[in-house]
Amino acid sequence: MTEKDFLLQDEAYARLVAWAERLPHAILLHGPRGVGKLQLAEHFARRMLCESRSTDIQPCGRCNCCNWFLAGNHPDFRLVEPESMARTSASEEGAEEEGGSGGTKRKPSIEIRIEQIRELNDFVHMGSHRGGRRIALIHPAEDMNVPTANALLKNLEEPPPQVVFVLVSHRPARLLPTIRSRCVQVPVAVPGRARASRWLESQGVKDAASWLAFAGGAPLLAIQFAQSELGEKLAAWLRAVERNTPDAIEPGSDREALEPLVDLLQKHALDRALLGFGQASKYGGRLMTGPGPKTHPMPIEWLRYARELGRRRLLARHPLNPRLFAADLLGTYPGVER
Repeated sequence: MTEKDFLLQDEAYARLVAWAERLPHAILLHGPRGVGKLQLAEHFARRMLCESRSTDIQPCGRCNCCNWFLAGNHPDFRLVEPESMARTSASEEGAEEEGGSGGTKRKPSIEIRIEQIRELNDFVHMGSHRGGRRIALIHPAEDMNVPTANALLKNLEEPPPQVVFVLVSHRPARLLPTIRSRCVQVPVAVPGRARASRWLESQGVKDAASWLAFAGGAPLLAIQFAQSELGEKLAAWLRAVERNTPDAIEPGSDREALEPLVDLLQKHALDRALLGFGQASKYGGRLMTGPGPKTHPMPIEWLRYARELGRRRLLARHPLNPRLFAADLLGTYPGVER
């Protein structure tokens, strides 16, 4: 396997490939966000479509099917995601065609639309181009609304022959029970720390162990933090709370920065509570090892603050005034003399 194919979930992958001869018609891969579920699903789909007769559980990387898959145009594979996650939104293309330069573009949907599932129906009910399986990958499956999920359910109840549905979900509880009941569920756990750190280092991430700890062990979240402008903000905010100067945090009017700020403050509060109880921190790594507040709040105060931040998390997505919302969050930070 090449470095590009380095799998974070090699054990789960081997378990899936072992089903190759009696593959279920629907599989639900579920687990925390950022642990490599989509990478696992795509690699598995590539292996199931590979035309090599080798007994190796890895795709050969040389046949036409492997090349088509890597190029993103395998005729027997479909990836269904919200338009907002696509590199080029179908809605943008349609708006260009219908409205021209003066037309109004529709904002890409953050849900999987029922039209996408209807288009998938055409794919699953036609014959295979290569005489083998057809694979439909839906990610993240919880982004289907109820009508969309019901449209998919019809295919899950009466699956066409040689068609495999692979659903990837961060929050399986949000799926319809009837969807879950028709899938073989495969839990995907947080990968081992050594393996995740090795993968992050192979991607050129500096201070991999610290970012991995902050991401709760989820390597894809860790790389997102480490290699983005958001990561720079998070690092600066962490330095501010470690110096006990939360008032130095200034998210400005950026609404997109508020939920990451709530997440950071909550993780920091939980770590402070754990340290207060004599336990090791969960999210700290090297990024949260400062002296902490001078007044040394009791662990219960940190837990109370973390609980309140949990209630504020949903509000962070739609604040009336981002600056006032952030000021309110930071105004109740424990241990700061005001």
